[in-house]
Amino acid sequence: MSLSQTIAELRTANDLSQQELADRLFVSRDLVSKWERGERTPVFRTIEKIAETFGVSIDRLCDRRALLVRELEDCLPEDVALEDDELTAFLDRFLRNVSPRTANIFLNRYCFLKTTSEIAEKYGIGENHVRSILSKTRRRLKKALQERKV
Repeated sequence: MSLSQTIAELRTANDLSQQELADRLFVSRDLVSKWERGERTPVFRTIEKIAETFGVSIDRLCDRRALLVRELEDCLPEDVALEDDELTAFLDRFLRNVSPRTANIFLNRYCFLKTTSEIAEKYGIGENHVRSILSKTRRRLKKALQERKV
C-alpha cells in the first residue's frame, strides 16, 4: 500500500477529517488532501508526527531508508559526481572533522535510521536541537562537497 493510501486509511479508521488531521499536524487541509492523492509527499519529520498521531511505526507508513536518502540528496550539489567508494571515503573524512557527538548524531540518523526523537532521547537533548544539528551538518556537508576540501 502506498503512503498516500495508508495516510487516508489511518485517518478514516480513526474517524478524523482531513481538517482534524491537518490541525493535529499543524499543516493545511489542502496539504493533507495532496498527500492522500499522492500529489505531494510529507517530509520525514512530518511522517514521524503522522506515525505518532496514529500510534503506528514509521515503517507502516513508508520506507524509512528511501525518505532519509531523499533528505540527504539535498546535500549533493548537482555539479558533483562521485563514485560510491569516493563518496564513502569523503564522508569518512568529513565526519572526522566534526565533533564526535555531531558525527554520532549524523550516523544515528542516516546509517542506523533513527528518528529525531530516538536520537534526542539517547543524547538527552531536545528534538529541535537534533534537527538543528542535522540541518547544520547537512549544510556543512554540501559546502564541503562543493569545495571538495575535506
